[in-house]
Amino acid sequence: MSKDNPTKPPESPALYVFEPEKSRGRFREWFPQLPDAAVGNLVTYLSELNKFNKAVNLVSPQTLPVADAVHLADAVFALNLIRPEIQRGSPTYDLGSGNGIPGLAMALVEPSLQFISVDRDERKLEFCKHVAAACGAKNYSVLKAEVESLPKHTVVNAVARGFAPLPKALLMTRSIVAKGGRFFHLKGDQFAAELAQVPSQLFTYWQPRLLGEYRLPERGAVMSVVSTDKVAE
Repeated sequence: MSKDNPTKPPESPALYVFEPEKSRGRFREWFPQLPDAAVGNLVTYLSELNKFNKAVNLVSPQTLPVADAVHLADAVFALNLIRPEIQRGSPTYDLGSGNGIPGLAMALVEPSLQFISVDRDERKLEFCKHVAAACGAKNYSVLKAEVESLPKHTVVNAVARGFAPLPKALLMTRSIVAKGGRFFHLKGDQFAAELAQVPSQLFTYWQPRLLGEYRLPERGAVMSVVSTDKVAE
């Protein structure tokens, strides 16, 4: 799935004005279990996204009116699925993080887990650092690097949204994810087609499983989280 979800917004971006309280109410409706501080962090994220999007090209302008639903809600729903699967004591690397979805969003609502955004785009990483600082998130950091350049067999938890199709993602990360590590992929409902294209030899190293599915608010798109467990080095 692309980071810039093609969902058509309900109104022209030229007429769109960000309304913090509207998004705050929507987050509370969608995620009643979230504490006020977490909801406030998500609203801050959206506010800064709207301020900096034109300069840094964080998401498609067409998705800004529904960014709370198609970007941030996507990350929170996915977190609910991967939270029990994350191996505690090791950070979760958001590979090809770009605008910080999902890693930064997850960090802002789950302070007990550590997240690291990995990307080669310094401007986008600076945006993510800015948002984390504005929210006082101590459980988040960034790393400017090519994903393939990370030290071998050091990543225990990884997550990605829009990083690469499954075959390419598994090939690119085969050497950096440790045996026993888990790589969580945020995908649309067509993930099975990507999985079918994975070369059979890669299954020597990876064991895929579907963690679960959910529907995004507003447009109802069905999303999936696939875990690929590293079973060999």
